[in-house]
Amino acid sequence: MSNPGKPLDFFWFIPTSGDGPYLGTDDGHRAPDPRYLREIATAVDRLGFGGVLIPTGANCEDSWITATALATATEKLKFLVAIRPGTASPAFYARIAAALDRVSNGRLLINIVVGGAPRELAGDGIFLEHDRRYDHAGEFFDIFETLARGETATLHGEHIRAEGAKLHFPFVQAPRPPLYFGGSSDAAIEFSAGRVEKYLTWGEPPADVAEKVARVRKAAAAKGRAVTFGIRLHFIVRETDEEAFAAADRLISRLDDETIAAQQAKFATESDSVGQRRMSALHGGRRDNLYVAPNLWAGVGLVRGGAGTALVGSPATVARRLKEYQDLGIDTVIGSGYPHLEEAYRVAELLFPELGLAPKKAEVIVGDFGTGARPKRITGLAAAV
Repeated sequence: MSNPGKPLDFFWFIPTSGDGPYLGTDDGHRAPDPRYLREIATAVDRLGFGGVLIPTGANCEDSWITATALATATEKLKFLVAIRPGTASPAFYARIAAALDRVSNGRLLINIVVGGAPRELAGDGIFLEHDRRYDHAGEFFDIFETLARGETATLHGEHIRAEGAKLHFPFVQAPRPPLYFGGSSDAAIEFSAGRVEKYLTWGEPPADVAEKVARVRKAAAAKGRAVTFGIRLHFIVRETDEEAFAAADRLISRLDDETIAAQQAKFATESDSVGQRRMSALHGGRRDNLYVAPNLWAGVGLVRGGAGTALVGSPATVARRLKEYQDLGIDTVIGSGYPHLEEAYRVAELLFPELGLAPKKAEVIVGDFGTGARPKRITGLAAAV
């Protein structure tokens, strides 16, 4: 169970497939240049975010190399990095994960990604059907966990064979970094119940999240385990609700109906993800009724696969909505916004104080800009960042 008196652990997102101020268009597009990704990481590290999610996929810069580069440029930030079983052996992943844990001085978190589009998975040499991928992942992590404990791993499994595998350089975190996972199918929930520390859901309406949390808790309890919960959401936070609603409209203002139809058809035909089907069902590909719960806006999912909803509103409004999720057991938020650099500042400066996450106030001396006035003392977030 989450501690309702404890502030949320708030993460951000590193957009390794690109960024920009509009969805569904190249207008204002920002390539995932390493310098730009470093700007985002150093900003959120300074602003007080707890960590960042780095996505995985054929259209993303490699998550492990990116995380290693960003770890050397940051101080406190944790890195939630994906392991996709089948793209490499468990022994290989154990070695690179342990190396990154050492490079970052124990700031690695591991995100297990089993699902995905079959066509993309085929490009990585993975040809298993949906539920069989979880059987494969079970064997993968049997070996991975054995190595993390410092033991020699041998397995002649249905999917994986390993003989005498060893991990010679251990993790900083003992026996290994925490495991995160998200998946909505029965096979996914059964897998997560026996393996992970934190279960992640995409931003569905609170009633749907409550149902999913209950299913995961029941499955974990049946295995004598308990898991904690996180939620993946986009954020559009402005000083007033009206300004936030206008910003949401602006985000899809250059998105045409043909692009929406093409993306929705792609999701329907190329993905076997139960979570993706649940996301798409929220809006049905229509842009005329995107608020699927109070302040929960599904416009992102018109063209973006995966997490497709945003909380939209003033700081007080969004904080109330997050409290609803927190009351269900959510203790971690993985946020994002377009563009990710500017929206990280808005979330930190506007929303964090409402969530009890404001950085410690610092005092500095500044002059009035452009007036030549005598310098004065100020305190607050601007001073801290």
